[in-house]
Amino acid sequence: MRVLVTGASGFLGGALTRRLVGDGRHEVSILVRPSSNLRDLAPVMDRVERVVGDLGDPASLERAVSGVDIVFHSAARVDERGTRDRFWAENTAATARLLAAAAAGGARRFVFVSSPSALMDRDGGDQIDIDESVPYPSRYLNHYCETKAAAERLVLAANTADFTTCALRPRAIWGAGDRSGPIVRLLDRAAAGTLPDLSGGRGVHASLCHVDNIVDAMIKAAASEKVGGRAYFIADAERTEVWGFLAEVAADLGYPPPSRTLDPRLVALVVSMIENLRRIPYLAQHWTPPLSRYSVAVLTRTGTYDTSAATRDFGYRPVMDRDTGMAELKSWIRGTEVIAGSSR
Repeated sequence: MRVLVTGASGFLGGALTRRLVGDGRHEVSILVRPSSNLRDLAPVMDRVERVVGDLGDPASLERAVSGVDIVFHSAARVDERGTRDRFWAENTAATARLLAAAAAGGARRFVFVSSPSALMDRDGGDQIDIDESVPYPSRYLNHYCETKAAAERLVLAANTADFTTCALRPRAIWGAGDRSGPIVRLLDRAAAGTLPDLSGGRGVHASLCHVDNIVDAMIKAAASEKVGGRAYFIADAERTEVWGFLAEVAADLGYPPPSRTLDPRLVALVVSMIENLRRIPYLAQHWTPPLSRYSVAVLTRTGTYDTSAATRDFGYRPVMDRDTGMAELKSWIRGTEVIAGSSR
């Protein structure tokens, strides 16, 4: 069976590509830009067909999906830099073009990597053990949330008897080899001594998702007959208390744990000022702010997810536990310079 992976130069797409090649049951193609850094795919590149193109170019999409049975779409714009038009183009319009090309080209399956962020209400609060019955919000936290939700709706609406589509919602994908994900970014700030404790003295819990768990879920979902037109939460078995977890991991790596607390009223004021500044197109396009409405919400709201639907419909079970995955991540960080001070 032939598969296409988008986002293969990224952490998740790269891990999926290596897993598919290693399984030996698929012919694997990847859609990459001429400038894509494929260093993490070096061990498998001789067994991967590289299609040079872009999600914004219909002609390259037509080439990429030719003869493909399954499309795994993990490419997305996740950085907070960018105007609404740019997020809409890269997350929503790009997904629409890929969906159309895949269906027209005869693909049978389309697995989309979405996010629980698509369900985070701008003015909402904790989401505790929620399932897929939770509706989309009326107001989104940022352009990423809005455009991922819109793309997810397009994917689910495209499902037909001959073209099975589904969406998977992992949060904060992590693991060894991650160079820029949320856990690594937070640890980088901890290493630099610039990560404040935003918990406000309350427990903030999260369902994180190890990269091996979402990769396994994607492959299982692609083979299921029950997933058509549905979205699923995917998460680790463990619930994580965010600030205690960060403090523990930082200490293990020799970094100062987040201890400087900020008055929530001050945080709200700073975020409001930053959001106003980001209305200036140049700043929106080029500046990643130290705080934002979205980042504060992620670090101060509990978000835990019920994965029983994924278990029911395609047999999802976490294949990686937190302790093993974290030991591998810390070992990898110590052996690289991906985080400031990691080579201490």
